[in-house]
Amino acid sequence: MEDPTATGFGARPAPVLREYVDSYVGFDLRGLPTGVHCGPPSRALTAVISLSDPLEVAAGVDDGSPVTRFGSVAGGLMCRSVAIHHDGRQQGVQVSLTPLGARAIYGLPAAELAHRLVPLDELLGALAVELVERLRSATTWAARFTTLDELLLRAVGRGAGGDRVGGARPEVAEAWRRLIAARGCVQVGALAAELGWSRRYLTERFRGEVGLSPKTFARVVRFEHAHELAVAQDPLPWGDVATVAGYADQAHLIRDWREFTGRSPTAWRRSEVLLGAG
Repeated sequence: MEDPTATGFGARPAPVLREYVDSYVGFDLRGLPTGVHCGPPSRALTAVISLSDPLEVAAGVDDGSPVTRFGSVAGGLMCRSVAIHHDGRQQGVQVSLTPLGARAIYGLPAAELAHRLVPLDELLGALAVELVERLRSATTWAARFTTLDELLLRAVGRGAGGDRVGGARPEVAEAWRRLIAARGCVQVGALAAELGWSRRYLTERFRGEVGLSPKTFARVVRFEHAHELAVAQDPLPWGDVATVAGYADQAHLIRDWREFTGRSPTAWRRSEVLLGAG
């Protein structure tokens, strides 16, 4: 039996893509206990391409959501974790897109993918087929990341003559940037006033583009910060995680954690088999 390992290989996309693509992460999991990985909500739209067996994914954790098999899958912004069932071995590549990247690469607003998981080829067609084949045939992570740059640039290029990106209001993009910069700790009414909009109008336009209201998106971004702190090499006590991430108190963190993962922080840590691997 092989020793358990969970290794990741991160990369930045080419500079011209960085408005649309946050990051690439290659992952290689071997010899881990069979289980369910809780893929948390985040600021990014996520696409995952398996380099081994199909991914088995459900759109919720411990809630009876059906499990679907995907060779490659794209998801929109979520308000709950997805459940990734695995047998202790997985290899693949994760691409994190900004909401603006949905228009540039998929040709549609991020809102059309909110709370959804769809096969990548439904969005990219033959380009997705080529992408999967080339990623699987590459023998190094550097070659895979170069392939991603090449094909995602091609996806952006084929939409350059249309209104893919231009449909997003600059105020919505600015609101998104400010919510990210503040790690979700922003008063939406004050943000709307700074943009010259009413809170209601900002909420309508932001939800129409991104798929979540600014308030909900801010909660997701704050939770994402707390999750980063919780999975760190030497994680802080939960009370400190709550304070650093901007929660009113630990009880507030626990409520959000349960809503976004389906589990309390303690139960999540106990069941998440990928923590501390590698």
